[in-house]
Amino acid sequence: MAPGCTLVLVLMLMTVALSRTGAVPVPSAPRALPPARGCHVAQFKSLSPQELQAFKTARDAFEDSFLPKDWDCSTHLFPRTRDLKHLQVWERPVALEAELALTLTVLEAMANSSLGHSLEQPLLTLQNIHSKLQACVPAQPTASSRPRGRLHHWLHRLQEARKESQDCLKASVMFNLLRLLTRDLKCVASGDQCV
Repeated sequence: MAPGCTLVLVLMLMTVALSRTGAVPVPSAPRALPPARGCHVAQFKSLSPQELQAFKTARDAFEDSFLPKDWDCSTHLFPRTRDLKHLQVWERPVALEAELALTLTVLEAMANSSLGHSLEQPLLTLQNIHSKLQACVPAQPTASSRPRGRLHHWLHRLQEARKESQDCLKASVMFNLLRLLTRDLKCVASGDQCV
């Protein structure tokens, strides 16, 4: 046998032997997609009591000025059956980012109303969360990450929500705020631990 062939054969046998004993790391299939570079949302697993209180205060102020007859929605924008746990781990930040974008659009429009003062802190908190979350969302969807199934339905529903009346949007967003912060955001921040 030629010396070059012997060397190749020895190297191959060593690689196989070391791989089987665990002495050499062997790549395995990931359980979930690795976090995007710069994606740091774990800090949002729970908000401070002061931040949550600011959202409760804004919601209460809205409820005090809210007339049920003004809320005429043709659909439930945030149905109770909707749960980020039903999405794949990589889809969750995409869905939450779209939900946050809609929420920010609606709340920013409300900031010029009598609720403006009570919305200042919640808006700052949501803008901070949204900016951090954007690092977790792929800029351009790849063929394998194009929205489909539940995610597609979720994003389509949020897009269609923009066609609802302003009063419907305001009420839906305000009544969904705490769920967004305590359930949806916590799920995304927990990554594959959200089951």
